[in-house]
Amino acid sequence: MQAGKTRTVIAAGAIGNVLEWYDFAIYGYFASSIGRAFFPKEDPVAQVLSAFGIFAVGFLMRPIGGALVGYIGDKLGRRAALTFSVTAMAIPTFLVGVLPGHDVLGVLAPIALTLLRMLQGLSVGGEYTTSIVFMVEHAPPGRRGLIGAMGCCGAIGGILLGSATGALLSNVLPADAMQAWGWRIPFMLGLVVGLAGFFLRRHLDEGTVPQAAGHSPLRETVSKHGWLLARLAGLSVFNAVGFYLLFVYIVSWLELADGIAPAHALEINSLSMLVLLPWMVAMGALSDRLGRKPLLLTATALAVVSAVPLFWLMQSEHRLFIQLGQIGFVLSVGMFLGTQPTLMVEEVPVAVRCTAIALGYNVTLGLVGGLSPLVATWLVDRTEDQLAPAFMIMAASAVSFLSVLSFRERGRGPLEAAVSPASA
Repeated sequence: MQAGKTRTVIAAGAIGNVLEWYDFAIYGYFASSIGRAFFPKEDPVAQVLSAFGIFAVGFLMRPIGGALVGYIGDKLGRRAALTFSVTAMAIPTFLVGVLPGHDVLGVLAPIALTLLRMLQGLSVGGEYTTSIVFMVEHAPPGRRGLIGAMGCCGAIGGILLGSATGALLSNVLPADAMQAWGWRIPFMLGLVVGLAGFFLRRHLDEGTVPQAAGHSPLRETVSKHGWLLARLAGLSVFNAVGFYLLFVYIVSWLELADGIAPAHALEINSLSMLVLLPWMVAMGALSDRLGRKPLLLTATALAVVSAVPLFWLMQSEHRLFIQLGQIGFVLSVGMFLGTQPTLMVEEVPVAVRCTAIALGYNVTLGLVGGLSPLVATWLVDRTEDQLAPAFMIMAASAVSFLSVLSFRERGRGPLEAAVSPASA
């Protein structure tokens, strides 16, 4: 019975992250088609830049969405927040797939696309953080690290699902059909994932957080937990820079630094992410035995000493060495990603847990993570040094290392949990 309940919690918590990163992957995969559909056709480069510009708008909405969904989670309950976030993600994803292009709507087409991406950004801002709060709060004793890591796996699974869907359609449909209408199919299929998430979450059995009359989770977080917010933001710097450089920007870096064909760069990246999945789960489980801080400190220290050698290895002409270099980064990034979620949940008081984690995490992910690929591209061009991203990794690791030191080890103690209305 307990095993079945745990599986339901994992599925309900992770499915929103799958949808979030599925959308992320297909938007990037079909950015050129989206640019052609929604923007004037004078300049193909400007079309792609415009498409990615609208993509960036979603990142800027993440802190606002984190505050909104976090407030719902702390005020009305985790289930209400998770149901809202998956709905607010699935509907816009579907609408992007059916939205008429510039030829039909004119200037209204990019405006409508921007509004849909903004709505998605709102939901994304609270989806991941609220889902890991829910999952860790419902984890069996001694398994919080393992369950928290599984929440992270939804993101990697979503990227792989999106990439696989895009690659499959590109191989099945003729190129002109893909450009004309085939790119819309993955967005419309996102509604299926969203509906599955909605029904999984709609009937979740959860406790509610006891609140005093007039309690405002957002006001309490900002006024009483400012130092905690700063530490959560610092903790998330390595997550933001490490993931977005090593598993998003790296595809472009391999093309520019090594002359690797885009398809081969994606294959290398996808294989590394397949290795990343079980490694994160293993590290989450290991944190249940060794504690969160030892693994997080080890991960950030390892990233500092290995960043330059691994980037140097990835400059090789041999594909095997490139693959080994990126998998080397999997060791540190996966150890960190698999452990961070549970530490955040354990460190934050239950009454403001969703709000505080959403704000601390999303400010960093939205600003630092969203800008990291752009800054890395600028640094490589400015310094003419292909190893420049390695120094960004080292700096981010140092910031997060210091942040980890500021937390107490709470992995072996009981978790302050939400209580049922009866006990409240």
